[in-house]
Amino acid sequence: MNLTSDDFELFGLPRRFAQDRAALDARWRALQAEVHPDRFASEGAAAQRVAVQYAVRVNEAYQRLKDPLKRAAYLCALAGQSVDAENNTAMPPAFLMQQMEWREALDEADGSEAVQALADEVERARRDALAAIEQALDVRGDAAAAAQQVRALMFVERFAADIERRLEALEG
Repeated sequence: MNLTSDDFELFGLPRRFAQDRAALDARWRALQAEVHPDRFASEGAAAQRVAVQYAVRVNEAYQRLKDPLKRAAYLCALAGQSVDAENNTAMPPAFLMQQMEWREALDEADGSEAVQALADEVERARRDALAAIEQALDVRGDAAAAAQQVRALMFVERFAADIERRLEALEG
């Protein structure tokens, strides 16, 4: 195992957005079993420290690969196209209008049914964004377009979290 391998190489997976979650989980468990520090207890402290480094690296890679948003951003970075969400917040006007309409709808929602309907709409938008990212990365090889979609999806994810908090407040 090479600590400097990218996450896909480390897990023996193809470098693409679409991944089989069950296969990813199984590979993670296998890698964890392989590098777990307890396996190296009889080999001394140095071997255990190295095993801890490997275990941390495997866990970090797994966290990136299992989350579609993180995986997409990572693939963009590997292709030389940073998402740069902290510095690049420019979005198309239609997307910004949609965000404003959703915010207003959430503010005006008078019960859990209205909030849930908005949650369903946002979930459809999330699925559409993930499909667009997959299309950009896996089909067209367009990391720049994927990075733009990743930035948009970050907004959608944050708004979905706001909706979830509102639903929890209404139920509690």
